[in-house]
Amino acid sequence: MSDDAAVQPPRRRKRKARRIVLWAVLAVIVVALLGGGAFVANLAHTYDTKTQKIVDPFPNETVRPVKPTAGAPSEAVNILLLGSDTRGAALDLAEEGKPSDQRSDTMLWVHIPADRKHIYLMSIMRDTWVDIPGSGDAKINAAMAFGGVPLVVQTLEGLFKTRIDHVVIADFDGFKAITDSLGGVVVDVPIAFSSHTADLTFKAGPQKLDGDQALAFVRERYAFVDGDYQRVRDQQIFLKAVMSTVMTPATMTNPIKVNNLVNEVAPYLSVDKGLDGATVGALALSLHNVRGPDVVSFTLPNLGTGTSSDGQSIVVPDYDAITAIGTALGKDQLGAYLTQAKLG
Repeated sequence: MSDDAAVQPPRRRKRKARRIVLWAVLAVIVVALLGGGAFVANLAHTYDTKTQKIVDPFPNETVRPVKPTAGAPSEAVNILLLGSDTRGAALDLAEEGKPSDQRSDTMLWVHIPADRKHIYLMSIMRDTWVDIPGSGDAKINAAMAFGGVPLVVQTLEGLFKTRIDHVVIADFDGFKAITDSLGGVVVDVPIAFSSHTADLTFKAGPQKLDGDQALAFVRERYAFVDGDYQRVRDQQIFLKAVMSTVMTPATMTNPIKVNNLVNEVAPYLSVDKGLDGATVGALALSLHNVRGPDVVSFTLPNLGTGTSSDGQSIVVPDYDAITAIGTALGKDQLGAYLTQAKLG
């Protein structure tokens, strides 16, 4: 504890007490809803019927890491979030595990530790040059084209030696839907730019974005000197802003807002069959103490850009970092690693 904190214990205790009471009330409300059933049952039904199901998102069990059965690592949850420009025949093929021209341009590993005190968002650069099982060295986003979602999972599980529990594919239009359902989201835009995908200009600094603005914000890369690096950072900024908006009593205790959020966003999501309404509800309840500052985002470290043997511009992987992060994920110690590595 810092000296400043030590000289002001009454104020800190009062703030902490208010937070405890606030989230205790929220927990009681959620539990009551789960117990009473009507609203939550309807919410789960909406989620289950409106989300699309990924038929077979995982590779053969024989090539997968084993999920720990005891201790904190067994209770941690790893979710792979893939971003797609649009839903179409190519994405349908990818979800069926078949080759297509679909590439996963946005790739996010979401780690939820066993203690449920944080949510970690790890972005993986789409041009990271890795070994894709059965296809050899290529940009990691090509795994989707070579073998659909199962090959993406197999590639990432092979890199980090850690099992992925669930897969979510989100259409970029879902960014627009979630923003509008929340009545707009305040985003701190780090760099002023003009969009190449829409007739919009963004000034630097905090501003409230509507759905169209949010979609343009998360898709832009051509306006920046470092291209996709800044796009990844902007996507992290946006997701943290959304979570900070959602994880407030004003949203979480308002049945109408929650219902609208699920109703509007679910159609833009494809999920594995195990990530059903009941599972999502239980996970949300376990995270009731998490607030915006507890969401930690970072980009998988790399060694900069380079050129592949066949002349492609690539992101050079940092295998030391990959190994260290894989070990931290496997032991459910990602937070400690990020602190030591000064990431996030």
